[in-house]
Amino acid sequence: MSLKRNFCPVPFDQQPLNEYNAIKQSTLFSCSAASINIFVRSLVIIFIISNLIGLLFILFMLHGNKISLITFFYNLLFSFIVIEILLIRLYLGWSYIFKRLSSASIFYEESGWYDGQLWVKSADVLTQDRLVSLYQVEPLIKRIKNILSIISCFLAILCFILYIF
Repeated sequence: MSLKRNFCPVPFDQQPLNEYNAIKQSTLFSCSAASINIFVRSLVIIFIISNLIGLLFILFMLHGNKISLITFFYNLLFSFIVIEILLIRLYLGWSYIFKRLSSASIFYEESGWYDGQLWVKSADVLTQDRLVSLYQVEPLIKRIKNILSIISCFLAILCFILYIF
C-alpha cells in the first residue's frame, strides 16, 4: 500500500503558512497580532514617542522662540501621520499574507526573479491555509482597518483645524 504524499515545490520561506508564522513573529507585526489592549497600548506608546521627538525637534529648530499653539498642532499632525503610515504598513503586510493563504494557487520563485513558477495547492493545504486566513488573519485586517479609520478621522479633523488657523 502506497501513501500519497503532498509534494510542495515551493521553497520553505515562500510557503504561505510559513510566511504567516514569520510575519507573526516579527517585531513590527507581533503587536498587531496580540490582544487589542496590547496593540492599542503599543500604538499609544509610538504616538507619545513620535510626539516627544517632534517636540524636541521644534524646540531645537525654533530655540524656544515663536512656539505657539499651531506648532503643537503640527506636532500632533506629525504624530498622527506616523501612526497612519505604520497602520498602512501593517494593513498591507497582513493583506498580502491573507491573499497568499486564501489563494488556490501561489506564485513562487525557485532561485531568482527570472524563474518564477505557479503551484496549485492540494485540497488539504488549501483547506488549512484558508482556515488560517479566515480565523487568524482576517480579524487582524478588520481591526487594523477600524483603527486606521479612527486615526484618519482624527487626522482629517486636525487638518481642518490647521486649515482654519
